[in-house]
Amino acid sequence: MKPAAFSAGAFRAVELGPADEAALQRFFEANPGYFLAVQGEPAAADAAHEELHGQPPADWPWTRQWQFGFVDAGGELVAMTDLVVDLLAPGVWHIGLFVVATPLHGGGAPRALYAALEDWMRAQGAQWLRLGVVLGNERAERFWERNGYAQMCRREGIAMGQRINTVRVMMKPLAGGTTEQYLALVERDRP
Repeated sequence: MKPAAFSAGAFRAVELGPADEAALQRFFEANPGYFLAVQGEPAAADAAHEELHGQPPADWPWTRQWQFGFVDAGGELVAMTDLVVDLLAPGVWHIGLFVVATPLHGGGAPRALYAALEDWMRAQGAQWLRLGVVLGNERAERFWERNGYAQMCRREGIAMGQRINTVRVMMKPLAGGTTEQYLALVERDRP
């Protein structure tokens, strides 16, 4: 059993790596909601491989990337997240993906998983959290707004699978900073 990076109630967060590719692919296929909402199609056959091996654009500065799986007591994957540390500026952590198993939607599990993740990121030195959410993915938009994220700007014409999306770039300060302080660090997020 892999050691936990941190706990989230009844779940443990474990670091994912290449050996977890098949399990992650099964998770994506068993929980297609994100892919249908964002890409207009189920997860591609290589979605887990791309998630575990993909990196930010070459001209964007960053220092580390993490992929975590949240597992239950039996070791089954119930959620996953992808994080990029110091993306575009020191202290800015980007949540590239946060997917929770469909049977856990509508209850308190997604919020509890996210709260534990946020606490862990803060303890690791994150000062700002950043993410993109597809406009029209209402469940995700509401989730991030309820968790304190505010829209900075919109990016239009983003190809994702079978869809061309508008992405809302959102930010949340963790260390009491202001929007203007954040935008001074991350100019590309200016409205």
